[in-house]
Amino acid sequence: MTTARRPLVQAFDLLPEARAAIETPALVVDLARTDAAIERMAGLMHERGVALRPHAKTHKSLEVGHRQLDAGAAGLTVGTLGEAEVFAAGGVRDLFIAYPLLPVGAKADRLRALAASGVALSIGIDSGVGAQAIAAALGADAGRVRILVEIDSGGRRTGIGPDEAGPLAAEAAALGLTVVGVFTHGGHGYADPAAGAGAADDEVRVLAEAADALRRAGVEPLVVSAGSTPTAIGSARGVVTEERPGTYVFGDRLQVGLGSIEADAVAAMVAATVVSISPGERRFVVDAGAKILGKDVAPYVAGHGEVPELGGAVVSRVYDYHGVVELPDASGSDGDSDAPMPAVGDVVLVVPNHICPVVNLVDTFQVVQGGRIVDEWAVDARGRNG
Repeated sequence: MTTARRPLVQAFDLLPEARAAIETPALVVDLARTDAAIERMAGLMHERGVALRPHAKTHKSLEVGHRQLDAGAAGLTVGTLGEAEVFAAGGVRDLFIAYPLLPVGAKADRLRALAASGVALSIGIDSGVGAQAIAAALGADAGRVRILVEIDSGGRRTGIGPDEAGPLAAEAAALGLTVVGVFTHGGHGYADPAAGAGAADDEVRVLAEAADALRRAGVEPLVVSAGSTPTAIGSARGVVTEERPGTYVFGDRLQVGLGSIEADAVAAMVAATVVSISPGERRFVVDAGAKILGKDVAPYVAGHGEVPELGGAVVSRVYDYHGVVELPDASGSDGDSDAPMPAVGDVVLVVPNHICPVVNLVDTFQVVQGGRIVDEWAVDARGRNG
């Protein structure tokens, strides 16, 4: 007997009159689910005695960032100097640029101005060249920012080996920089649903080794920072003093597929209008394509997005402004075969695979409470990618 594949994600309520009022495609955020995610992660980190420093690249929103701070976050993480500038101007006083920043040219002037603004600023490095650029940009104020050495815990992106952390920390300190610790990103926890636990173990292990390397170099690691939504809870232990998850605040299909959040917790979806149907086929097209859904895919979720209210229908293909949606097969082998074909003009909710790039493609969120649109929030740091 074949078991039908149920929808991976559960849609939140959006009343018919609210759907009719939305100019699609639009990113829609459920307030109750967002606040619940913020409170849950804050509570979990508090229980473990670990500071929470959420990554704001997911939401790029002052409103959401201040909600995280109000719930107990120690500060925010950002990925670029531009994001840091936006959040500092918006009243966030403690920021970590978790990236091997290379401030040369105009960026050097921007970094100097940000450091002089009074914000408590931390910056990542993974090379002597990066440390030299930061020191040169800040000049006599080089000691004003805090430096964390990035460690590669298995993601093979940026970062150095834990044994290399001590020499780099010593080099940075000799340049007049204030080195306060080490950080890593367990990005290999995204590989498949079973990868998170091992990636979390890797984070804790290499951070402990790197912290010891700093001590041997005469630098006390005050901050030992891990970060990714799939590994945050698992690595919040041992030497780790803070966590930097980002995607948890809204969730997406990948996080549900990985088991990082529950199917009824995804807080951000794209409202899209059906613009074309294929008579005789279980296929239709919505006005949400790659320019709002992105193109991220993963082996553990099908397609580029999902329409849970239509039995788990999958966005099988995306073009710039077209999303081709396949309804579950009539055999019932891949979802709810009773899902009805929508009509042209119907508005449906599409769950993106990866919410972070989606946010950077829109100017605002439509905020939903009790199925009604109650507010609109700006994506304040949209496009601030450098």
